[in-house]
Amino acid sequence: MQMIHRRLQDILIQRVSRTPVVALLGSRQVGKTTLARGLKLAKPTHYLDLERPSDLAKLTDPELYLGRFADHLVILDEIQRLPNLFPVLRSLVDERRRTGKGVAQFLILGSASPELLQQSSETLAGRISYLELHPFNLTELGDRGGQMERHWLRGGYPGSYLAPDDATSAQWCEDFVTSYVESYLPQLGVAASPQQLRRLCTMLAHQQGATLNLSKLGGSLGMDGKTVRHYLDLMEGLYILRTLPAWSRNAGKRLVKAPKVYWRDTGLLHALAGLPGIEQVLGHPLCGHSWEGYCLEQVLALLPTGTRFSHYRTHAGAEVDLVLEAPAGEVTAIEIKRTLAPKLTPGFRESMDTLGATRGCILIPGGDPFPLSESVTAQPLAQFLDTIGTAAPRPKH
Repeated sequence: MQMIHRRLQDILIQRVSRTPVVALLGSRQVGKTTLARGLKLAKPTHYLDLERPSDLAKLTDPELYLGRFADHLVILDEIQRLPNLFPVLRSLVDERRRTGKGVAQFLILGSASPELLQQSSETLAGRISYLELHPFNLTELGDRGGQMERHWLRGGYPGSYLAPDDATSAQWCEDFVTSYVESYLPQLGVAASPQQLRRLCTMLAHQQGATLNLSKLGGSLGMDGKTVRHYLDLMEGLYILRTLPAWSRNAGKRLVKAPKVYWRDTGLLHALAGLPGIEQVLGHPLCGHSWEGYCLEQVLALLPTGTRFSHYRTHAGAEVDLVLEAPAGEVTAIEIKRTLAPKLTPGFRESMDTLGATRGCILIPGGDPFPLSESVTAQPLAQFLDTIGTAAPRPKH
C-alpha cells in the first residue's frame, strides 16, 4: 500500500518528547495507529490495543503493569474503552516528576473528542496535550492538482483513498458507515435502531451545507429535536460530522443564527448519497454542496491555533461560506465556487463590510489566481492551502 507522509508526524514527535501524555484523536480508521506505531524515536515503544482482550487483561492492575515500562513510550490505542485508566496515568506522571526520574510518556489514541473523554480533561489537566489527526489533506498528496478529483470523490480516509479503484473505495465507505450505525454508535449508548440512524445519516447527506433544522429532522425520523441534537453532538464528537457555527455580532441586520451541518469526509457523503463515481457526483444536485464541504475541511485542517471560523448569512440572502478571524483580529471572507470564472456579487461586498473583512477570497478548483477587486481574489484551492499549510496543526484544546 502506498505510504503518505502525514504532516502531523513531526509535530507529534515534538509533543511526545516534551509532554507527559499526548492524546492523538480522530475518527476511526483515519490512520492514528499507523502514524503512532511508525514514529522514529530515541526510546523504545510499547503498544497496547484496548479493543484486544489479551491486551486489556494485562491492565487488570494497570499501575503494576505500566510501571514496568518507565523507559518506553507507551501507546494506548482506543483509550475511550478504558476511561478509568486516566487517574492511573496521572499518578504515574506525578510520581516520576516527584522522584526526578524524568517525564513519564504516554501516547493515547482515541476516536472520541476531549469533550467525550471528560475524565482525561479533568484528571490529566496540565499534563496532557491534544492533537487531531484528520483524513488525508490535499497538501499531503504529491500531485495536488492531479489528485484533487480523486480526493474529493473518495475522501481522505486511507482505506478509501488508497483503494485500487472507485468501486472498492465506495464499498469501503459504505462498510464504514454500516459499522458506525450498526455497532459503534449503539456501543456508545445510542438508543435509536440502526435503520433510524441510517436514515438520519442519509438525510444529513442530502442536507450537506444546509442550516440545521432540528425539528424538521426530528419530525421526519419520529424523534424529538433534543434527541436529534444529542445524536448530532455525538457524531460530531466522533469526528464524522461538523456543525459550522453562525457568525454572530450586533450588526444591525437580521442574521441566520443556525449552524450549518456537513459530513466531514466527502467519501462518506458520496456513499450515503449513492454516488459511486465522479460522473454521478458532477451530475447530481448535491455537487456544489459536496465541493463546498470538501474545501471547508481542507482549509479548517490547516488553520493556525486560535483562528475562529463561522459562516455568515442574513435573512435577506447575503452570505459568506466561511469567515476566518485570526487571533490578531484580521478577518477573511471566503466564498467557495465550483467554477473557473466566479463573479464578485454586491451581496459579498456588503457582507465583507458588515464582517469588517480586510480580505476576500473566492476559492475555485484550479487555474491561475486573479483579482476581482482591490481586496478580493479568485484563488485555486491548492494555492490557498499553501498559504496556510505551514501553520502548526490546530490542537483540539
